[in-house]
Amino acid sequence: MYVACSTLCFSGAPLDDALRSIREMNFAKADIAVREQGGHLKPSDLLGDLTKICQRIKASNVPVAAFHAAFPQPDNELTRSQLRAVSRLARLLAAPLVSVPAADIGADFAQEVERLTGWYKIASAEGVILTIETDSQTLTADPDVAAELCRHVPGLGISLDPSHYIAAQGGPKNYDCLYPFVRHVRLRDSGNKPDAFQVRVGQGDLEYGRIITQLDRCRYDRALSVDVRNMPMPSFPVEPEVRKLKYLLESLV
Repeated sequence: MYVACSTLCFSGAPLDDALRSIREMNFAKADIAVREQGGHLKPSDLLGDLTKICQRIKASNVPVAAFHAAFPQPDNELTRSQLRAVSRLARLLAAPLVSVPAADIGADFAQEVERLTGWYKIASAEGVILTIETDSQTLTADPDVAAELCRHVPGLGISLDPSHYIAAQGGPKNYDCLYPFVRHVRLRDSGNKPDAFQVRVGQGDLEYGRIITQLDRCRYDRALSVDVRNMPMPSFPVEPEVRKLKYLLESLV
């Protein structure tokens, strides 16, 4: 296992500056967000000159652990083209993985299996692992449903963000069933109430040691990505918390 950093930790800065900060903080790799909002890489950019984008990212001198993609539309031809492009970019940069959101809560399970099966084929054609993110607003809000999606779409993995289960409505949820499917991890400290989704490192209830132990049992050897968000505006400076969590995770792996 190694410690990476999400560009969303520096979402208020341009992508080049975010990658520079990640390099200067000596993270092993970057976890690059792809979304239309903000000043970083956008899905619409990917339909242009991929070689130019690839060169721009390579110039940062930061290897890429994963792409964290969110598309404007859940599924249509444009969305699939954008997924194909980000998967190709991942291949060009030797990044092994692209994570995407699952369908919203209430979506039809069979239809979601069909959609993710198609998306998995697009990513795997580029030699890239496709994962779905754990998120309280999607079908993966229920860990058992998330695990079932992976069983129904062989090869599909999980990008585990435990904050969505720790700070869940109605109290923390047990997500141990997901560890065999985990292919990527994003972390911040969280309390056990919905209004404590992101708190200062050490003030929450996330059991980093237990998470790493469970991952180790499943022979997980990929990234632990620091994902302390600076949008919307937090009640504390983000950069010191990013450093603090980096040092904590490095002491545990």
